[in-house]
Amino acid sequence: MKNKSAILFVCLGNICRSPMAEAVMREMIAQAGLSDVITVDSAGTGDWHIGRPPHEGTQGELKKRGISFAGMKARQVTANDFASFRYMVAMDTKNLADVRGLQNNVELGGLHDADANVRLFTFMELLPQRGIADVPDPYYEGNFPYVYELVEEGCRELLRIIKADLESV
Repeated sequence: MKNKSAILFVCLGNICRSPMAEAVMREMIAQAGLSDVITVDSAGTGDWHIGRPPHEGTQGELKKRGISFAGMKARQVTANDFASFRYMVAMDTKNLADVRGLQNNVELGGLHDADANVRLFTFMELLPQRGIADVPDPYYEGNFPYVYELVEEGCRELLRIIKADLESV
């Protein structure tokens, strides 16, 4: 059964951007007193890092701000995620295309109603004023502080949207 406020952040390997977003969002949800209403997770489109903790750069940015990433381990997006999450937020356009491809395969296979009110979009759609399509991958660029800045700003906006959605029900 889908939680009407469940969020899944998706990036390539699930060790840099999406776990950073997951940890930041969990912190914001807790501060807003909504941990019993909104759930959050993260996953990768690739399988290279399954079972590994967040990248050291992601850990460093989170530690600087006292944000927990305890117990977080990389996992891969699955067909079941379409039945479990209301918001699926891809950290870049390539990951969005990959998730949409999986969604189409799920629908064609008749496994689930993979489109059952899933809101699938890129993270940077939350921040159109930034004028960029993708959250850059710090695994390759090493720009973890900048990625954290984007993640914090986008998570704040996503929480605002979800709160509005909850109030309209």
